[in-house]
Amino acid sequence: MTEHANRLEALRAELKARSLDGFVLPLTDEHMSEYVGAYAGRLAYITGFTGSAGNGVVLLGKASVFIDGRYTIQAAAELDPALFEHHLFEKYPLLKWTADNVPEGGRVGYDPELTTVAWEKAARAAFDAKNIELVALESNPVDAVWHDQPSEPLAPATAHTADHAGRDAADKRTEVAAALKEKRADAAVITMLDSVAWAFNIRGSDVMNTPVTHAFAVMHADETATLFINEKKVSSELKQHLGNSVRIEPRTAFYDTLASLGTSGKRVLVDPATNNAKVFKTLEDAGAKLVEGQDPCILPKARKNKTEQQGSRDAHIRDGAAVSEFLHWLSVEAPKGSVDELKAVDALWNFRKKRGGLKDKSFDTISGAGPNGAIVHYRVTKKTNRPLKMDEIFLVDSGGQYLDGTTDITRTVIVGTPTDEMKDRFTRVLKGHIAIATARFPEGTAGMALDAMARRPLWDIGCDYDHGTGHGVGSFLAVHEGPQRIAKKGTDVPLEEGMILSNEPGYYREGAYGIRIENLIVVQKVQEKTERPIFEFENLTWVPIDRNLVDVNLLDSRELKWLNDYHARVFELIGPLVDDSTKEWLQVQTAPLMAA
Repeated sequence: MTEHANRLEALRAELKARSLDGFVLPLTDEHMSEYVGAYAGRLAYITGFTGSAGNGVVLLGKASVFIDGRYTIQAAAELDPALFEHHLFEKYPLLKWTADNVPEGGRVGYDPELTTVAWEKAARAAFDAKNIELVALESNPVDAVWHDQPSEPLAPATAHTADHAGRDAADKRTEVAAALKEKRADAAVITMLDSVAWAFNIRGSDVMNTPVTHAFAVMHADETATLFINEKKVSSELKQHLGNSVRIEPRTAFYDTLASLGTSGKRVLVDPATNNAKVFKTLEDAGAKLVEGQDPCILPKARKNKTEQQGSRDAHIRDGAAVSEFLHWLSVEAPKGSVDELKAVDALWNFRKKRGGLKDKSFDTISGAGPNGAIVHYRVTKKTNRPLKMDEIFLVDSGGQYLDGTTDITRTVIVGTPTDEMKDRFTRVLKGHIAIATARFPEGTAGMALDAMARRPLWDIGCDYDHGTGHGVGSFLAVHEGPQRIAKKGTDVPLEEGMILSNEPGYYREGAYGIRIENLIVVQKVQEKTERPIFEFENLTWVPIDRNLVDVNLLDSRELKWLNDYHARVFELIGPLVDDSTKEWLQVQTAPLMAA
């Protein structure tokens, strides 16, 4: 019996002992995180699926994992089909599949710390028609069978000082307090890890590639706050940084404190999208008056201040130098046949480590050669490692966590000679990238309104890609940050000055290659006087785009000018920071392209 078969059998025995017919297994943690600490990797432990988005259901007789289009190939590769089905959530949703497969009168358990109240409501509606009982569990059954489950991390929390944050935490508490008073709320519950990190100007290393510390918080309308964190993580220096207006309590005291807010009859702001269902239940059961609204840290965090914007510019220039040196190295070594995906990952990290202020990667590097590049969120392993071969495309998506900013860049290069189809698809992706880079839009425009601009060149020939065009990015925080987004099914949150996003259209031909061109951009007001307030994007990422994959005949004069101007700026900013051989290579790579 395989490892995952054993684990599945143990979980089913635990479900039977609890008189359950099934259990819903989300990927997230109690903070509703996208990337979770090792202790919370329950979905991967049971199923083997390691993608960054997905959910599972384990029934007594069958099990399934639910994914979006980014993970179709990955799920097929990682899941044992004898143990797990897998479905696209938009085609066969988790709740429908569960209702279809649980017998009438059955009992399905869930962990209220790992779900939202909106999910609870939807699940009850889906299950009521078949008289299926949804059961909130006091403990997670996976934890009961995961005998070597990692402990919660105890890495120290550290101060993120105002010279990088641009504002002190007291000023942020004042802003949050004003928002609470406007809603006539006494306090707000803050559970998202990056919101806690932003509000208190603290960072940590509890989650791989994301500089956050495991903590909850309650922020009050009188500008005080309580931080719930394991005291082993708190130094005397951090206490001094937090100041007298921040009370430190054990992380384990969080729910008891919520209950005390309820017994005191407080009006408490809760976010249905980010606070877990246990938060809601604890407050409601204790008598709190709930004021539903968005986490008051989310929008201020997304609007990067001048210090954070400048920090991002500076970090991207250093990062651009590192990635340019890597691409030069790749151009020399890959044609020799001496580079594979893992070697490329190591080389890129070594080039980044030469640059100041680097603390970590911002996510695990996607290093996809040939057909592996078509797996949107591919993660190379020793088992899947593939050499870079002549006349094949190589896609590398990577980023760094610098003290002054978070980077995320994708470059697609050809080793050898591309086919006409490769050049066509690459150039169409480039056209979409340029469309976003040069977009202007009136105040109040959400990113969803811009998404089709990036897809049009591909739509024209009946192609598309199954991921968003742009996600928000933090400031030495999460590489995926809301609420700003550019996507077909994005949010209706308007893009505002200071918001940082990615610009990353792509194209993927399964079994052959993947293409993505990604820069980070920041929203700015246009300088000239306009009839209405108009915004545009300032580019942050400065690394050459592979000219060998560009079909100049597909670019119009405006697009060609953008590409040549972009490359001129790359050489201006990056040339002085790289070694002589890279500078010579860079001069060739950034030379103007001419229309045929």
